[in-house]
Amino acid sequence: MADWDPEHYRRFSDERSRPFGDLVARIRADSPRQVVDLGCGPGELTASLRRLWPDAEILGVDSSPAMIAKAQAFADDGRLRFLERDLRTWRPDSDTDVILSNAALQWVPGHRTLLAGLVERLSSGGWLAFQVPGNFAAPSHVLLHELADTDPYAAYTTGLLRPASAEPVDYLADLSTLGCRVDAWETTYLHVLSGPDPVFTWISATGARPVLQALPDDLRGRFELEYQRRLREAYPAQPHGTVLPFRRIFVVAQREG
Repeated sequence: MADWDPEHYRRFSDERSRPFGDLVARIRADSPRQVVDLGCGPGELTASLRRLWPDAEILGVDSSPAMIAKAQAFADDGRLRFLERDLRTWRPDSDTDVILSNAALQWVPGHRTLLAGLVERLSSGGWLAFQVPGNFAAPSHVLLHELADTDPYAAYTTGLLRPASAEPVDYLADLSTLGCRVDAWETTYLHVLSGPDPVFTWISATGARPVLQALPDDLRGRFELEYQRRLREAYPAQPHGTVLPFRRIFVVAQREG
């Protein structure tokens, strides 16, 4: 797994936070006692849950030491905590009222197989809510992997973990089978970005980061220049900025009984 950079990730923070707000707005938990945020990143969004659920004990979990170190600045009186754990194997306590995850499960191979275990940890009437990108067929990702699969880069990038997601209908079927009432939908945001090579700046903090970190220094700069050139062609600058269409998939499920 890549070593994530909290400061790089926080660029375009307004755009990155919008899906979190749209996800949380559909969780109808009135007074949850236990809330877990899987893949909490640098912690700001997890901390914002205190305003929504002031009486809840909130736990943010992430596998990145750098992200958790940054998030610890938001920890308070024990009701907001952060924990470094691997999402592939870690599970919340039983009778958790809300489990949510914002743009993290796509990095967990076979993450659909985790859903049953997460639902089992919910209290009766508890909520599982997550959002994952649905743009892996977009030019930003296609161009990245096309270039990474060519020489001389392929020797360093072959076998790297690539994020992936299913379709909304797949998640709906998974969770309905597990005895949940499910609301699944998708949204394509049109982010208007500014600055030089803004799409590269965006994706180099997330989807492209494992590839860039895998390359040796003498190849990384060459790769970045060619990738930036291709991104500029795919996402040309406009007078009002560079438009990055970004499809995201949302799922909010309530455990019945």
